[in-house]
Amino acid sequence: RLEALGADKQGTFGVDCETYHTAAALGTQGQTGKLMYVMHNSEYPLSCFALFENGPCLVADANFDTLMVKLKGFFQNAKANKIESRGTRYQYCDFLVKLGTVTMGPSARGISVEVEYCPCVIANDCWNLLMEFMQSFMGSHVPGVPSVFGSKHDSTYSPGDTMVQYMELFNKIRKQQQVPVAGIR
Repeated sequence: RLEALGADKQGTFGVDCETYHTAAALGTQGQTGKLMYVMHNSEYPLSCFALFENGPCLVADANFDTLMVKLKGFFQNAKANKIESRGTRYQYCDFLVKLGTVTMGPSARGISVEVEYCPCVIANDCWNLLMEFMQSFMGSHVPGVPSVFGSKHDSTYSPGDTMVQYMELFNKIRKQQQVPVAGIR
């Protein structure tokens, strides 16, 4: 549908997420460990994003991965928990659209759609325009207002806000995988 609208392919994109949990030696008896998500986005190749469970988003340089290896006494990688979205970038006038396949390990788990209205930096100012544009190629499958919009109000939208939305999507997909297959429609 995007190509029928006149959108041009602009290459590919990728977002990946590795989950770390607090080391067992640090956790107290009966208390669950905290999670940290280390994410990368091909749109920001020199940055690494660390998102804490119910906490802030840290933006660091790409060498943050090396630091995580040195912090293995504090944070341990949840091995089989890597999830990523890879796909095609489209440009349509002032809109950038990224359609991706979300995978965990070797299997596809879902589809991601990221839409950006490039001229606007205040998320709430362009939400209605984004909704109208998304309806043109997604029909009735347009999502509701992202939670990050509610917390930002009239402040500038940042790459960290995009990563928070990917983290929320990835966590939703992970939780769906924990439900028995017979329960998924």
